Amino acid sequence: MAAALRGPGGRFRWRTWAAAAAAAAAAGGVRGAARSAAAGRQDYDLLVIGGGSGGLACAKEAAQLGKKVAVVDYVEPSPRGTRWGLGGTCVNVGCIPKKLMHQAALLGGMIRDAPHYGWAIQPVLHDWRTMAEAVQNHVKSLNWGHRVQLQDRKVKYFNIKAGFVNEHTVCGVAKDGKETLLSAEHIVIATGGRPRYPTHIEGALEYGITSDDIFWLKESPGKTLVVGASYVALECAGFLTGLGLDTTVMIRSIPLRGFDQQMSSLVTEYMASQGTRFLRGCTPSRVRRLPDGQLQVTWEDLTSGKEDMGTFNTVLWATGRIPETRSLNLEKAGVNINPNSQKILVDAQETTSVPHIYAIGDVAEGRPELTPTAIMAGKLLAQRLCGQSSDVMDYDNVPTTVFTPLEYGCVGLSEEEAVARHGEEHVEVYHAYYKPLEFTVAERDASQCYIKMVCLRKPPQLVLGLHFLGPNAGEVTQGFALGIKCGASYVQVMRTVGIHPTCAEEVAKLRISKRSGLDPTVTGC
Repeated sequence: MAAALRGPGGRFRWRTWAAAAAAAAAAGGVRGAARSAAAGRQDYDLLVIGGGSGGLACAKEAAQLGKKVAVVDYVEPSPRGTRWGLGGTCVNVGCIPKKLMHQAALLGGMIRDAPHYGWAIQPVLHDWRTMAEAVQNHVKSLNWGHRVQLQDRKVKYFNIKAGFVNEHTVCGVAKDGKETLLSAEHIVIATGGRPRYPTHIEGALEYGITSDDIFWLKESPGKTLVVGASYVALECAGFLTGLGLDTTVMIRSIPLRGFDQQMSSLVTEYMASQGTRFLRGCTPSRVRRLPDGQLQVTWEDLTSGKEDMGTFNTVLWATGRIPETRSLNLEKAGVNINPNSQKILVDAQETTSVPHIYAIGDVAEGRPELTPTAIMAGKLLAQRLCGQSSDVMDYDNVPTTVFTPLEYGCVGLSEEEAVARHGEEHVEVYHAYYKPLEFTVAERDASQCYIKMVCLRKPPQLVLGLHFLGPNAGEVTQGFALGIKCGASYVQVMRTVGIHPTCAEEVAKLRISKRSGLDPTVTGC
């Protein structure tokens, strides 16, 4: 491995790592090497801490543009002992396995629909082990793919847990306890977050699991209590119900906080109609394991103040996430964090309080906790560091989808945000309840399939937000997100020819405003 030394005029000159190590040893080992790094000798142009989507995108982009790059990544096992490979939350315990298990649940619904379309299907049962093995094998293939991509781009990968020694140097510890000292001219922190355990609840840590575990279970979780109201909670509860498991969601306050609340209500109404039970206004106080292995959960009804209890096979905590900053020794580098959220404070260029240290993705304060935003932010940061561009990440009008049984896609402002920002008298909301054609023959309930477009009232009525609840919401929202990003108006959307027969075409047919008071239910073909 080569080490970079800054020569006259700020240019790098290179020598072998052996020589650099010898110099470090002569200077007094790790501390001496740290002092040498602080004095200007750097191993890498760019060091990325964190091997998730954002960090890998940044590292690969910088390497493609000619920089010498290293990535350090280490997954601390979950309290239940679950481990995974390179790729971060999205690949291993987030978007990818979640969407595949969501698809498994959707297939169950299609099987139930099939007889209405003439298919003679015998009763079938779902096998968790088969699904889990297939999902996990796909995830492992992605882990391997990331390793190959780093190797192809000559990015050095270290499977070590890193913490700062000073503002240019980190010390990484491997599983065997071996220490590695690395330094770089620029450092990017992309360590993401992990699920929050409610440790104040008796038995929560001992007997509960999180989204870090659910996708790696070898056996079915059985009757499950999901505690939380986030999109993680609802997505997991949705596919568990869809796979035929007895599933209950315990919500302390409101579902999908931060999303449009009318849409959130429709999401949970549909889930309830499909068999998911909801305990609203409740909070758990204790989890105990019974002699037969079941988990007895005690909770309080916050409205009545009364206690209740139930038994479950699995308790899944989905009560929020915390950033992975605690073991980074950020104070040794002078990197400032928000003391409340523990997230790293950054400016519009992703720069921390230290000019050559950056933070992207979920670990950065004020950033959406979404994989695609971390990826784009990482690529743009690499391009700026390599002098290829001055573009910064635009966090406005970022589309996303909640993969609940009836999918919810959105981009732009919620109705509440639009009214708060512009005033109710300046906002026009066009909406429709519609029935997907594929629901008709199977006689599926479509009462929660709903679209609304939030616009400025003043012509040409700039579109502020779009909210879509129905099949394939992500696919529908992605296309309209481009239009909204480009400043589409309601007039332009109405001049867009729809593709018939699709759910997406209903967006281009939104004629009824909430203000009119007319029935927004779509009738006819």
